Amino acid sequence: MAGGILQGKTGVVLGVANERSIAWACALACAGAGARLVFNYLGEPLEKRVKRLLSENLPDAPAYPCNVSSDADIAEFFGKVRSHTDQLDFVIHSVAYADREDLQRDFVGTSRANFAMAMDISAYSLVAVAREAAELMPAGGSIVTMTYFGSEKVVPNYNVMGVAKAALEASARYLASDLGPRAIRVNCISAGPLRTLSASAIAGARAIGRFVEKVSPMRRNIDGGDVGNAAVYLVSDWASAVTGEVLHVDAGCNIMGMGLVEKE
Repeated sequence: MAGGILQGKTGVVLGVANERSIAWACALACAGAGARLVFNYLGEPLEKRVKRLLSENLPDAPAYPCNVSSDADIAEFFGKVRSHTDQLDFVIHSVAYADREDLQRDFVGTSRANFAMAMDISAYSLVAVAREAAELMPAGGSIVTMTYFGSEKVVPNYNVMGVAKAALEASARYLASDLGPRAIRVNCISAGPLRTLSASAIAGARAIGRFVEKVSPMRRNIDGGDVGNAAVYLVSDWASAVTGEVLHVDAGCNIMGMGLVEKE
């Protein structure tokens, strides 16, 4: 990783739950490239985890409460960000949620309320966050969100989250169009399966990881550092003309039309 590519830049990282979070891998990569960071947390249990991680690794980074399903919380959070900087260079949005039961049964059983909740937290939150963040990006900036291949093709048990991720990707494209004239770029990273807290809720998640190792062109799964490196690229000036894109970081698994076929 090229050290210093984000020197002098300030970013917000949303969605750290623990040291295995994709958001945390992105945060470490961005901090290693020179960025100053501000974090959020959701509730008292996550406050303790996030602040412990920061005290051990990024002691100068502040963290504030923010529930992305609340417009008031998002506005208050970015008000706190303003106390640290009058110009924000990037936001990494790594937030998603669906009821655990909906990730362990047929999609057809998803209730109206759970469908709306997954869409609100996993997709609409990007719109709400972008609206507030854009006011702190007078000179332009970059917004990156996290998606998954289950938005494009059916992945067993991903269910309503796949639908929400499809909406997230479409939202990113429309945001890219709206915010492009203000030099604000919006992109998605479609990461391969990782052993995160969110992934643990999906029935058969480990089997999906083993499938990627067997079928992907690189014959391996990814790790958080792979995603972090991609995030650094997308929030940096190196990606100055890249917007509205979905960057797959999955060892190439998404290009395969079928699994490996044994030769006769």
